[in-house]
Amino acid sequence: MTTDSPVLGVRGVVKRYGGQTVLAGVDLDVHEHEVVALIGSSGSGKSTLLRCVNLLEDLDDGRILLDGVDVSDPRVDADVARRGMGIVFQSFNLFPHMSVLDNITLAPRVVHGVSREDAEQRAAELLERVGLADRAGSYPDNLSGGQQQRVAIARALAYSPRLLLLDEVTSALDPELVGEVLSLVRELAAHGRTILMATHEMGFARQVADRVCFLDGGRVIESGPPEQVLGSPVHERTRQFLRRIIDAGRL
Repeated sequence: MTTDSPVLGVRGVVKRYGGQTVLAGVDLDVHEHEVVALIGSSGSGKSTLLRCVNLLEDLDDGRILLDGVDVSDPRVDADVARRGMGIVFQSFNLFPHMSVLDNITLAPRVVHGVSREDAEQRAAELLERVGLADRAGSYPDNLSGGQQQRVAIARALAYSPRLLLLDEVTSALDPELVGEVLSLVRELAAHGRTILMATHEMGFARQVADRVCFLDGGRVIESGPPEQVLGSPVHERTRQFLRRIIDAGRL
């Protein structure tokens, strides 16, 4: 389900590192309640695009629009703009010296000025939602990788962002822990969360995404419904990529 005005608009985004162009003019929209999956080989620009969207990287060209506002404009306070976005990385990035509860409540209290009582109430609701209500007092080292990633997702949701960015959230997990995180993302999608995610889980992208975008050489080569992009791709480069995935047993 989409609306006419996108939550996220990526317009001609270019990102270079030294002499290497990682993003070569990316255009992309993500509408409200839509789940868009970014797929592509390692080095295709998926993670860099998410970092540019979250304003963790300066753009060499182009614009990032959040609800129609150009948040990439240097005159815009990036910290304020990021309040509309939550990002979860491949690594969990939890503070090891803080409890699960404190990891989730830190940003709402310190950055967003939420009272401790309200932040902890929201954290308790989120921990219940991700199936970790009994681990609020635990420390990250006492959790499995799957549990840590679910805490990281809860932390990203703590201030109700308009857009959730997921960067290969299962890639650092042991295979037996992947399912619990994918199940949580599937639930968030089913409840209408707006999500842009980079993933190497093609079967998951087919099940959950409303749209799949194949990136190659820093460009969106093909975009469309999962059944079209993953089942009957138009471009030969997409077909080559998917043949390798099939050969590796990942589709």
